[in-house]
Amino acid sequence: MLTVDYDRLDLRPGMTVLDLGCGEGRHAFEAYRRGASVVAVDWGVSEVETTKRWLGAIDAAGEAGAAGAGGTARYEVVRGDLLHLPFPDASVDRVIASEVLEHIPDDVTAMAEIFRVLKPGGRVAVTVPRYGPERICWALSDEYHANEGGHIRIYRADVLRTRLASVGLTPGASHHAHALHAPFWWLKCAVGVERNAAAVRAYHRLLVWDLTKRPWITRTAERLLDPLFGKSLVVYADKPAAVAPVSEAGAGGTLLAEREQTAAAR
Repeated sequence: MLTVDYDRLDLRPGMTVLDLGCGEGRHAFEAYRRGASVVAVDWGVSEVETTKRWLGAIDAAGEAGAAGAGGTARYEVVRGDLLHLPFPDASVDRVIASEVLEHIPDDVTAMAEIFRVLKPGGRVAVTVPRYGPERICWALSDEYHANEGGHIRIYRADVLRTRLASVGLTPGASHHAHALHAPFWWLKCAVGVERNAAAVRAYHRLLVWDLTKRPWITRTAERLLDPLFGKSLVVYADKPAAVAPVSEAGAGGTLLAEREQTAAAR
């Protein structure tokens, strides 16, 4: 289930993509399949191991996309703190930060780190829970968000854009995603997040059917409903270009190459 639109992210083969708060790797997998060199970062040990295992499986199955210009797409998965990213300045072409900033108390510092590691002319896709659907969840259930590692804020779109701009990024296009998931979470919050109620199970089966079969009826319904109550807000923001031209796709392996050279020297 992808939240980010890779065409709007302008992801091209050979670029280096940093997937922050990667979870179990859904966005990293797609970037790797498209020929990008991927560095996935999460604080959770199990999340890092799962993402590493599945990226390895994609590589072994020959499903990684061609990096272009004779290059080879690569991947790395690391455990890291989004407030102190272990990467050089201006070292990545694209960043994905999906459903992670709402968990971080000092979100502006995390945004500043994204700005720092992006190359001039680079782009980030930030996704957060949308204000309206998220506010309903909070009203229905404290259990939904008031737990260790849970959501600590609800972003309004203008606030998110203002904070991105405050660190030097230029917010651009935005859209919403996952309208079919909003009622599912409202239902879970209404009956109890941990309760496996019959209605919740039935709705979950619908979502699984949608994800695995991609039928036209649910795809059309979600496309029409996303602007109304899509559960996620996605904002794309650019780091202003420097005077020198931005490197073309194919030069995106710099970060991984630097890290490999550093590891070899130890």
